[in-house]
Amino acid sequence: MILILAMSPILAAIVLVAATGLIVGVVLTLASILMHVPVDPREGKVREVLPGANCGACGYSGCSGYAAALAKGDTSNCSLCAPGGSAVAEKVAALLGLVAEPSKHQLTAVVKCRGTCEHTQKRVHYSGVESCQMAVQLLGGPGQCTEGCLGYGDCARACPYGSIRMQDGVAVVDPRLCRACKICVGVCPKKIIVMLPLDKKNAVNLCSNHEKGGVARKQCQTSCIACGLCAKNCPKSCITITNNNALVDPEICVGCGICVKKCPTTSMEMMPRFAVDILGEVHLEETKQSA
Repeated sequence: MILILAMSPILAAIVLVAATGLIVGVVLTLASILMHVPVDPREGKVREVLPGANCGACGYSGCSGYAAALAKGDTSNCSLCAPGGSAVAEKVAALLGLVAEPSKHQLTAVVKCRGTCEHTQKRVHYSGVESCQMAVQLLGGPGQCTEGCLGYGDCARACPYGSIRMQDGVAVVDPRLCRACKICVGVCPKKIIVMLPLDKKNAVNLCSNHEKGGVARKQCQTSCIACGLCAKNCPKSCITITNNNALVDPEICVGCGICVKKCPTTSMEMMPRFAVDILGEVHLEETKQSA
């Protein structure tokens, strides 16, 4: 201490900082040794195989959380990674000596709205930040239909695979690029993006409006008016009218197409044929080959 005091103030400060750093470094080193938690080497290998989207679609915090759960044996399901698909599931299963469970269906995101610039109009003029999260604060959005797509592209910007684009004021998903990570589902403030089977032909109501028929039709030309014709004519009784909106159960639907023919507003469409109609370039055969 006497030696330090005898030094110049600058030199004394340097010595004190260096000594403090040395002591802290020793303490941290000892702590890392004493508090070290063994990590299963398989966890790192599994993490390298996973796509790294960290979307949470598997039900865990991210790719690291899923890899840790698999390595620890908390789950033996290697098929929870939707973005990775069957290819990643097989690699993970090979690393862990498990059997990859086949996915029930190949999924794709679907935006349940057809309120393009041609089918609906703006209710108010919005000149703020071009973000759905911001626009929704203005009385639910500037559109006539307050339950439809806002059209400012939050989902498109969030998609790590570039599968969503804005077309005529509505978000459209390209099923060839979608990996069912569900990030867009969480980002959409209107909650109108759903996951539906891509490898199974079934009907879907591309309208999220819950107003009564007359009001809904005034808001959008292609809105569901809850007339019930689809439900009444469905041979499998897979369609129900809930809160003025037709809901199709994809597990029961056999894709007969009767509801599509009966729908007076064309809000009912066939999946995945609807992708061809909207994008004008996607075909079911191409989707299967690229999967």
